[in-house]
Formats: sequence, structure tokens, C-alpha cells
Amino acid sequence: MNRIAALVLGLLLSGCAMRPVSTDVFSFGVVGDTPYSPGEEVAWPALIAHINEARVAFTIHIGDLKSGSSKCSDEIYTVRRDQFNSFASPLIYTPGDNDWTDCRRQAAGSMDPLERLAHLRAIFFSDGNSLGATRIPTEMQGQCLQPPVEGCGCGAYPENRAWQRAGVGFATLNVPGSNNNTGFDAASDAEARCRNAANARWVEQAFAAAASPQARALVIALQADVWDTKTPVYRELIAQVDAGARRLGKPVLFVHGDTHTYRVDFPFANGAITRLETFGSPFVGWVKVKVDPADPKIFSFEPHLRTIIPEIR
Repeated sequence: MNRIAALVLGLLLSGCAMRPVSTDVFSFGVVGDTPYSPGEEVAWPALIAHINEARVAFTIHIGDLKSGSSKCSDEIYTVRRDQFNSFASPLIYTPGDNDWTDCRRQAAGSMDPLERLAHLRAIFFSDGNSLGATRIPTEMQGQCLQPPVEGCGCGAYPENRAWQRAGVGFATLNVPGSNNNTGFDAASDAEARCRNAANARWVEQAFAAAASPQARALVIALQADVWDTKTPVYRELIAQVDAGARRLGKPVLFVHGDTHTYRVDFPFANGAITRLETFGSPFVGWVKVKVDPADPKIFSFEPHLRTIIPEIR
């Protein structure tokens, strides 16, 4: 028995030597595309409480803070901001199509999407800090683009954020569904062209920071399912992320929502990029992402489906 015990102990010790426990391990949450319906509004505070109980380092909300057929009122933005601030840890939000581009819909109030985007920026992105009861400073693309983009004037995109933890870089982009706000009118097409240029610079900056010797991985988060479209509006972004990941040679996690299906897979041509999509209406849930720099894969995923609200939306 003593020899068996010694063998077991030796195996355990050798395992520890092969896989040291990192002091940099942390977790973050991903949530979005909810609440859409009255039933989801009831379930939403309990979802926030569940994330708070998990004690994640921060949470990323990938957009669509309401349904596309509900009013884009000032009130709903204020309500959601206050709810975002009830997250115990920092909350970083990036806008979805329901939050501004789809505000042109009659059911959403027939409002000007560009005016609604300006209002979102005033409510959610007025300074460089995150949201949440506990806040962290983030870098934001809040200054005029330099060098200027021809025909875009002095563009600032304070909703684009960047931060890092334990050598892992994070960047959010304003890339909404509904074909990226294109194909509606000339003003929207111009807005999308300018925003695409700003996003491209933000992505390149994120990859450049991740290339430093101290950096371990990169996370890019946005709203749109960039593969769920019949038009090529996201093609350049897909190609840029793919090429950047090939140059980087480190783990890259691409996070989004929009099509409301939890999945972890590898849709990029570069199979080294992991795609995470979180739950969305009628599924009220979130995903806990564990980050372990001592693990070659770095990222692991723990889905939490809290409830399903089968209501018409």
C-alpha cells in the first residue's frame, strides 16, 4: 500500500510540475441580446444577480439591450444604464443593431439612427470608465481620427474600448447587425464607411498591443454575427481579424451575439481563432469565460442558461 500511495503522490506531483497553477487566472462574463420581452424583463434582474454571485472580473455586454420592435426611447436607455450599473464588477457595453440602427423601424419609433447613436454615446460612453458598481478605466477611441478619413470629418467613436488584464488584451467594436447600417440611405452608408475605417484602426491597434512580449492573448467583442448575412458588409473585418491572428501567433477569441445561439467553434479560415457566441432571446443566460495563462488554450467556457421565455418578440 505504501508503494501505491507513493506512486499516486508521485503522479500528482509530476502533474503539478507539468501544469503550474497560475496566479493570473481570472474569469469574465459575456451577456447580450436580452431582455426583449416582458417575461425577460422579469428574469433579467435575476440574471444580473447570478453573474454578481459568480464574482467575475468584469462582464462584456455585446449589445441589443432591447428588442428591435420596442421603442428607442430615452427612458429605456436610462433604465438599462442603471441596470448595467447594478453589476457588481465592471460592465463594458458595445451597441447592437436594436440599440440604434433598427430605431428607424416603425415599431421602434421611426427615429433617426444617427441621432440615437449620438444619444447612446452621451448616456453610456461619456467618459473613459466602464459601467458597473465597480469601474475600471478603459482606453476609448474618443478623439478625432488621425490621420483624418477622407469625407468623414472629425470622427470620434467613444464606444470602442480597450483594456487588459493579466496580459490578455480586450477590445470592443461598434459593429451592429442589420447589415452594419448599410443599404438604407446615403447618410447611413457614409456613417458605416467612416465607422468601418475607425474600427479597422482599432483592430490594428489591438493586434499591435497584443504583439508585445508580455501579451498572452487577445479578445475582440462586437455585436453582429458577421457570417449571418447575404451581403459582403463584414468581409473586410473578417479578413483583417484573420490576417491579424496569423501574424500574432497567439490565442485570439472573437466574441459576438446577434443570432442568439450559444456556440464555441472556429469559423475563420484561420482555425486558431475561437468564436464565442452568447445566449440571446428567448434564452436568458450568460457565458463565464475562464482565462488561464498557464493553459495553452488559455480560454475555457462555462454556459449558464437560466431560463427560456417563449414569448413573441
